[in-house]
Amino acid sequence: QVQLVESGGGLVQAGGSLRLSCAGSGRTFSNYVMAWLRQGPGKERETVASINWSGGTTDYADSVKGRFTISRDNAKNTAYLQMNSLKPEDTAVYYCAAVRVLGGTSRLRPPNQYDYWGQGTQVTVSS
Repeated sequence: QVQLVESGGGLVQAGGSLRLSCAGSGRTFSNYVMAWLRQGPGKERETVASINWSGGTTDYADSVKGRFTISRDNAKNTAYLQMNSLKPEDTAVYYCAAVRVLGGTSRLRPPNQYDYWGQGTQVTVSS
């Protein structure tokens, strides 16, 4: 299995930027499709970005498309989420998650299809 640890959350004003990191350990990081999910206050958990094993393809929820960028560095066993033009509605706990799918695509998967999760990091966007 793989262990995941997020970092980089915090408080930011609307229009600002944050970069989240997700450090993986345990198994071959490149065997896993990586994703970022979030859960806002009173909302269901949603998948917002996903990236395939090589970093060659990505997918985004409509709510973040054009503002968020997911990337990965397999040599560092780390995935990233660059968040720009943040809005108050982006306020949530952000989780990175992984699913072992050899050659798997970057298509967004529902939360219950990810096997490994980090502990989450809080992102708060003030208006």
